[in-house]
This record gives sequence, structure tokens and C-alpha cells, in this order.
Amino acid sequence: MKHSGREAEPACAELICGESLETLRLFADHIVQWGEELGLVGPRELERLWTRHILNSALLARKVPAGTLADVGSGAGFPGLVVAAMRPDVHCTLIEPLGRRATWLEEEAQRLNLTNVTVMNERAEDVRDAVSVDSVTARAVSALKTLVPLSVPLVKPGGQLLLMKGQRVDDEIRAASKELVRAILMANET
Repeated sequence: MKHSGREAEPACAELICGESLETLRLFADHIVQWGEELGLVGPRELERLWTRHILNSALLARKVPAGTLADVGSGAGFPGLVVAAMRPDVHCTLIEPLGRRATWLEEEAQRLNLTNVTVMNERAEDVRDAVSVDSVTARAVSALKTLVPLSVPLVKPGGQLLLMKGQRVDDEIRAASKELVRAILMANET
């Protein structure tokens, strides 16, 4: 299969990814090989695989505290598998409702020899009683108005949400103001 639109690894990758760079290179190769075929990434995403997906996730990985993390809607493994690769001190629970993507995540964690990964082929709202973590991440899942109520029940008291949002984040924050206030009030009650 030809992948002429694959983005070259940026020079800053070594600085950002550190010791996990070889693992993340392998991950990138696997995304290029199977990502489009399995519906993990769109055809144009390979042109920005490093800058938009891997390095974006790697920057977040550097901010995650040691402990436990749930990645809601893990998809291709951004940011969950990248966090697991970079942070062996973080156990990552990847929550993915689509079966083929959950299978990919399980198989890819094995291929990358990541022992700090658990995959749940479930919806976030269905695992509230089974998951309680220090941090929750999500990337390209849904608007904050929907995402906050799905994510907050998964976070331990004192934990944090690390939700990766795009250019319209200000609009999303305004639209989710009631949900955000409710989340803050819930956090203060515990």
C-alpha cells in the first residue's frame, strides 16, 4: 500500500518524546500501515500524523501526573497509547465503544510492549461504576457540553480532566458553562 502523503518526523520529536521515540516511531509506522484501512484515521491525517496527532499527544503526556488515567474515546490511541508509551508510571485505561478500534488498541498495546494499558470496549457512561482514575483525557470525542458529564464521574476526588480541544474551545466553554459549574460543585462536595 502506498503512503506518499506521510508526514516526515519533525526534528523536535526527539526532544518532545525522549526515550519513547523509538516506540512512537513504530506506532506511527503501524498507523500508516493500518490506520486508514481500519478507519482509525482519515486519508489526509497521515500528512500531519506527527504534528497533529503524535506530538500533540506527547505534549499532553508530559503533563499527566503519575497514577491512573482513562482515555475516553481512544480511537487510534491518541492520546492514550502515546501517554502509555511515554509514561510507564501511568496506568492507562483506554475506553473505546467501537469493537474494531478496541481490538486495534489491544493488539497495538501488545505490539508496542506496553504493559500499562487496559482496553475497555465500552461507552464511558457505561463504566462509571468500574472506572475511578486520577486523570481523564479525551481528544476529538464530542463538545464539552456532552464530554464533561461523561468524563467527570470517572475522575477520583482531587483528580483532573485533560480534555484536548480545538480552535472553537471558547465557544464550547460558553456552551458548556452549566455542565462545568455542576462538575466544579460536584468536585467541591467530595
